[in-house]
Amino acid sequence: MPSSFRQIDPPQRLLMGPGPVNAHPRVLRAMSADLLGQFDPEFTAYMNEVMGLYRPIFGTENKWTFLIDGTARSAIEASLISLASPGDRVLVVNFGRFGLLLTEILARIGAEVRTVDAEWGKTVPMDEIAAAIADFEPKVVATVHGDTSTTMAQPLEGLGELCRQAGAYSYVDATATVGGMEIAADRWGVDIVTGGLQKCLGGPSGSAPITISDRAAEHIFARRHTELGIKRDDLEQGSGQRIGSNYFDLAMVMDYWSEKRLNHHTEATSMLYAARECACVSLEEGLAERFERHRLAGKAMTAGLRAMGLTVFGDDAHRMTNVTGVYIPETVEGERVRQRMRDDFEIEIGTSFGPLQGKIWRIGAMGYNAAKNKVLITLGALEAVLRTEGHSVPSGAAVDAALEAYTS
Repeated sequence: MPSSFRQIDPPQRLLMGPGPVNAHPRVLRAMSADLLGQFDPEFTAYMNEVMGLYRPIFGTENKWTFLIDGTARSAIEASLISLASPGDRVLVVNFGRFGLLLTEILARIGAEVRTVDAEWGKTVPMDEIAAAIADFEPKVVATVHGDTSTTMAQPLEGLGELCRQAGAYSYVDATATVGGMEIAADRWGVDIVTGGLQKCLGGPSGSAPITISDRAAEHIFARRHTELGIKRDDLEQGSGQRIGSNYFDLAMVMDYWSEKRLNHHTEATSMLYAARECACVSLEEGLAERFERHRLAGKAMTAGLRAMGLTVFGDDAHRMTNVTGVYIPETVEGERVRQRMRDDFEIEIGTSFGPLQGKIWRIGAMGYNAAKNKVLITLGALEAVLRTEGHSVPSGAAVDAALEAYTS
């Protein structure tokens, strides 16, 4: 039989890179549940449950908390193109590759974009953001919370108030941190926060949770009726023309998730099951306990890497808890080490992008993989590979340091 017709049988690899990570077994089991029709009352009840489950995960009471069908980037794009119009001024807080992604998406829709930047490995001080808002007077301010390209987490306390005082809307991409670090949409006062399942939430890529403030929701619905000059009834009757994206039009997706249940697309049933189970697992564990588990895993990973004599990348004060960057020793070839980690130990660690390409590895411990045994196994494997590649490493020091970090 041709190999293309055989059952999929991927290697049982431990994914310890910046994401995706191994999905929780409960999530995989949930995805195998029977399909339902998109307007089946049992299914719409699951939709309502998802909305309620994700509110505490986002730290919000927002009515408009739901899912975008697509990878995390689908929610990023839906948010930006629904908040900003061609010619609108948008300020992007840029401290890594994913700040550059926000800039690219906004440029594609014809927004006037300005960035306030930090060197990779650092974050942008809030006073610099405030100064940029005062100078540029943007309609939207967009930022990433945790940028896995640099392993840094941008402080966001006070951002929402700065934006509101300036009459701007705020957007936060929390793909890499939701479920692993605190997300406090209401306390931060931000208007839209989006995430993904494939990192700290311990699910597969393909569904993107989102929460939208009432203030932003009013803007999104008003824009549909005024700026674009078309009503939903016209769309359903096939009349009129729509500017921009249909699939990523948040106003239309929100109508689908509302009591109206106005059809927009066929909901991705199995992915909704996955997202629901990710939230259930997170809330059953307890968010505070979950954040502490990620913090300890990151602390142990960092301690182990340093005990090997390796240099950790970036600013310790603003490091993400779930991804650690570490400089590749000059004595080894980075990609060969990654290959041997896969071939000899079935463990994946990450490479990097842009100015850090070929300079650091990114090692994650998040979601189902933010576990003591997985951190220890990864450190032990990396030590063995480095020694085999001719790099001198203190025997057993990494695992010992990680164990001490877990108990200290």
